[in-house]
Amino acid sequence: MSITLRQLEIFMAVAETRQVTKASTKLRLTQSAVSMALSELQNQLNGPLFDRRGRNLLINDRGRYLLPIAKDILGQANSVESLLSENGQGVAGSLRIVASSTIGNYVLPYFIGAFKKLHPATSINMLVCNTRHAETMIMEGDADLGFVEGEVTSPQIETHPWLQDELVVITGISHPLAGKTVFKVPGDLEQCDWIMREQGSGTAQIFKKKLAGHLSRLRISMELGHTEAIKKAVEAGAGVGCVSNLTVCRELEEKWLVALRVQGLNMWRTLQIIHYKNKTTTNLMREFVTFCSRIKGGEHGHACLTSPWTLQETLLKGGSPPRQSA
Repeated sequence: MSITLRQLEIFMAVAETRQVTKASTKLRLTQSAVSMALSELQNQLNGPLFDRRGRNLLINDRGRYLLPIAKDILGQANSVESLLSENGQGVAGSLRIVASSTIGNYVLPYFIGAFKKLHPATSINMLVCNTRHAETMIMEGDADLGFVEGEVTSPQIETHPWLQDELVVITGISHPLAGKTVFKVPGDLEQCDWIMREQGSGTAQIFKKKLAGHLSRLRISMELGHTEAIKKAVEAGAGVGCVSNLTVCRELEEKWLVALRVQGLNMWRTLQIIHYKNKTTTNLMREFVTFCSRIKGGEHGHACLTSPWTLQETLLKGGSPPRQSA
């Protein structure tokens, strides 16, 4: 038996797209090449891996058994490729990153942009999702590194504290709380209809944990899947929200929203870098993590984030940006 990496790659693409046509487009191969490779693989394994339903190919029990094995094999092959691509002339390779919403949308793009300018031979792909999904992707080998704001539960994942971030309460400019300087717990809770992130979000998870003794007073009017949607709903007067201070820099400057620090509760949280415990650490992974750890100093002895607007320029200069106040 001589199963090839290309056959496994084609098998995974068909499993994901459910069609030979779509798989061939994704892999930039001809349909005949995909069909032939899939047929050869099934012959080598003495049976089908898919059931046909019209034009679709649905993975069967044998295929579901093979899928995680194929992912692991291709992941190991990618690690070998990354290791062998490293040379004395600079950092090279392809890195797959998954980031939870706040980090992926408001912070990490600046790190990636600055890193790419320093190391143009690298390729970095990033997917943004919530913390729960990010943890799953790391476990299944679909990402090399994760950057998350929520808690990680799997013992197979190694976590490293990264940066400190503060959660603030945001209101519209006409909200009764907008004239205050702080949000008081529990006193102000009962005045609010809350607009929250969806289940699985790190921000929602941390916020509810910090309010553990006051959850009965929390009146949630809606849950939304993106911080931008929460900001717009709050700006429209639909309620108040709790978001990272980093996500509202522009809105505060333009006076579209008001941010209140919470009095009586510690609303700081630790952002984390995560990876699978048994994953090979390549030079590219090591260099990127080191680069992302260049911000130093801040509250509680941990590194703190700043306004993302000046972050990329600061990183390229090798300095430490000042913190952004709410």
